[in-house]
Amino acid sequence: MSIDSNECGIVMSFDSTQQALRAEMLMEYMDMEIDTFPTPKEITAGCALSIRFDAELLEQVKQLVRTEHVVIRGLFEWAEGTYQCIWNGGEES
Repeated sequence: MSIDSNECGIVMSFDSTQQALRAEMLMEYMDMEIDTFPTPKEITAGCALSIRFDAELLEQVKQLVRTEHVVIRGLFEWAEGTYQCIWNGGEES
């Protein structure tokens, strides 16, 4: 699956460029196929960079965020014509 379209995959947004670049480095080290791109205007974030990845990597990315203590704004999925937050980096019930 190509992750070039705005409307496919999961988008990870950040509050700082430092965390975005750190996540990018870690994900590339793990050989994940990612796309670093400007944060969509529909997603409020403190950082202009976001990372898009295939939904098949979702659990692996969540584990990476937890174990490496990557600070994220959230993970977003395109649904019903907008980005909806599916995980904010916290513990799930």
